[in-house]
Amino acid sequence: MSQLTNIKEHMEVIGADGVHVGTVDRVDGDRIKLTRKDSGEGSHRGHHHFVPGGLVAEVEGDKVRLSADADVAVSFEEEENGSPL
Repeated sequence: MSQLTNIKEHMEVIGADGVHVGTVDRVDGDRIKLTRKDSGEGSHRGHHHFVPGGLVAEVEGDKVRLSADADVAVSFEEEENGSPL
């Protein structure tokens, strides 16, 4: 979890496969809150989503790399109200 202290606003969050997952809005407890512009489509559009901090593999430069591929990481995302996607 100490990696979370190195995460800053506007960093890009990428999966282990290098695919864009989102952009950091801020760290909220033990989760990364993504900006609304990365909120997806349909009923998910316009909501903040969160990625569990436990998925952070490394923080380097302006990127947060996750330990899971992007398609898997998205399945761990939660909406602002705490429900899984």
